[in-house]
Amino acid sequence: MKRFFRQLYLTTFTFYVLGGVAALFAFAFFFPRLYLAAQFAFFVYIGLILLDIVLLFRTREGVTGERTLPEKFSNGDENPVTVKLVSRYPFTVKVRVIDELPEQFQLRDFGITRTVDGMAQDTFRYYLRPVKRGEYSFGVLNLMVTSPLRFAIRRFQSDADAMVPVYPSFIQLRKYDLMAFSNQLVQYGIKRIRKLGHTMEFEQIKEYVQGDDIRTLNWKATAKKNSLMVNQFQDEKSQTVYMVIDKGRQMQMPFNGLSLLDYAINASLVLSNVILKKHDRAGLFSFSKTVENRVAAEKRSSQMERILEALYAVKTDFFESDFGRLYADIKRNVNHRSLVMLYTNFDTLDGLNRQLPYLRGIAKNHLLVVVFFHNTELDRMSKEKAGNVQEIYDKVIAEKFIFEKKRIVTELKKYGIHSVLTFPEQLTLDTINKYLEIKARGIL
Repeated sequence: MKRFFRQLYLTTFTFYVLGGVAALFAFAFFFPRLYLAAQFAFFVYIGLILLDIVLLFRTREGVTGERTLPEKFSNGDENPVTVKLVSRYPFTVKVRVIDELPEQFQLRDFGITRTVDGMAQDTFRYYLRPVKRGEYSFGVLNLMVTSPLRFAIRRFQSDADAMVPVYPSFIQLRKYDLMAFSNQLVQYGIKRIRKLGHTMEFEQIKEYVQGDDIRTLNWKATAKKNSLMVNQFQDEKSQTVYMVIDKGRQMQMPFNGLSLLDYAINASLVLSNVILKKHDRAGLFSFSKTVENRVAAEKRSSQMERILEALYAVKTDFFESDFGRLYADIKRNVNHRSLVMLYTNFDTLDGLNRQLPYLRGIAKNHLLVVVFFHNTELDRMSKEKAGNVQEIYDKVIAEKFIFEKKRIVTELKKYGIHSVLTFPEQLTLDTINKYLEIKARGIL
């Protein structure tokens, strides 16, 4: 009996009908002839409720549900969750699926209503977008079932607790996997890279495919084969590239729910894959008060897995970043000239100048690329039309900070330090493009 009452609920429609019956009784005080009709309506109302309860509870396992979760979620992306419903009722029912989502999503009113035919099944999918790495725990799957009478609800529970880890964006990794090896990147807004010439070794002659450089056409081979043939050159390999992620407080700023730190982590994962596919050595570490999450630059087959696990483990309290410790660590542990992609953020020229001696020290022995971010809110504010004095003042301040970012780029260039100033959503594309540009120009 206790289980019965735990599963039984009444619908909102039931209380609306009860209100109508009560109103009928109220009118009966003024019109006595309505009293018998009100009594009849009340008994019909009670009978329909009891009939609905019998219809719902006479089948022991009326509706079952099964939730299918991926092995892991991709941070910042839409991840599918599949739910399969099986009805054993002989009539069509409505099922409101209330999944107990992990607390990180802060969704307390999540529910999906589905109509399932009698003795049939229904499969549907919904999507979740996590914005933090870590473990996400799901609760039970609640199925609130109503019959066509719509007076009572029977609750079924399926699928016990489940846990899914949220990793850096491996969905982006798959998306950009092949783009680095063709002109497809141009279709995504990436500028064409002008090569300064072929300083690489000749590898083979092959048939022309879309994306090949037309300047490498081999006209003698083309005449013999009666089809376009190009010379293929082999890129210089085994160069060392380190992704260095600042996990200090300046990387805490959110954009579209995701912190700048997590944007940098996602971009580092994708760029590492491109680097390894180009036969270079990819390495990684992060820093704030100390240098952590170190992965030595190698090109072994398990390197991507090691980098993925290191990025998943990046945790921070967003302390003040110690660039002096970073400089000392790179000088001590990175012995060969390397490409250092430093993901950080500077808002003012004064902020850069405090760290500039350390950046110049790194740039003496390595090719340093400083990756930092536009403030998207300030950019939006600067483009809006001002309607009053306060908005004019806000617009001027926003433009001042945007100009400050451009001054930072100029200041870095003065000391031979490369930079990438980008919007968070364009970070992955812009960093891939910068790496390919450096490879093409042979400046490492």
